[in-house]
Amino acid sequence: MQNAKPLPSYLIQRYHGWKATTYKDNEAWYRRLADEGQHPRAMIISCCDSRVHVTSIFGADQGEFFIHRNIANLVPPHKPDGLQHGTSAAVEYAVTALKVAHVIVMGHSNCGGVQGCLDMCSGNAPELEEKSSFVGRWMDILRPGYERVKSSPEAERARALEKQAVLVSLENLMTFPFVKSEVESGRLSIHGLWNDIGEGTVEQYLPDQKTFQPV
Repeated sequence: MQNAKPLPSYLIQRYHGWKATTYKDNEAWYRRLADEGQHPRAMIISCCDSRVHVTSIFGADQGEFFIHRNIANLVPPHKPDGLQHGTSAAVEYAVTALKVAHVIVMGHSNCGGVQGCLDMCSGNAPELEEKSSFVGRWMDILRPGYERVKSSPEAERARALEKQAVLVSLENLMTFPFVKSEVESGRLSIHGLWNDIGEGTVEQYLPDQKTFQPV
């Protein structure tokens, strides 16, 4: 691949620093992870946004979380059409192969993907309506959430849609037969979270109250 370039020097320096400190101090643990494989207790579906760092928020070590990231932390509906589905494949692997006990969907404040959906659905981003837009077609998943919040006050709409991204994903998770059966058996639980980046707070969705509350 002739277009590929060497890694930036600052990343190389950081790697050598990690190898000389963190890795060296925990070498036995890393070798154990390599030899014994992964046994995560939870899968976390979070946004690609570089500001969202779930391992830091929960103080997680290597091997503890099976993490899948995509634009706006969305889970599409179950659609076994023989095509390529990265998020669905990650969910399938986590639930059927790794046997995780929890699947957590974590949204966040100031989400660019959600804002794109808001702009697209309100007619302010025609470029996202193009069939050639990967982002636009991915954000189609969130259109049902937009329909629920489109009449809310404009100042509150983006945050409401960010939380709908979590709820729509939880709903779509239950369209996967292997998720539904594990949830109904009690072997798997699904959770919805929303992180305010600036405040450092996390809210969880409480289905009985149909609202998000601080953790």
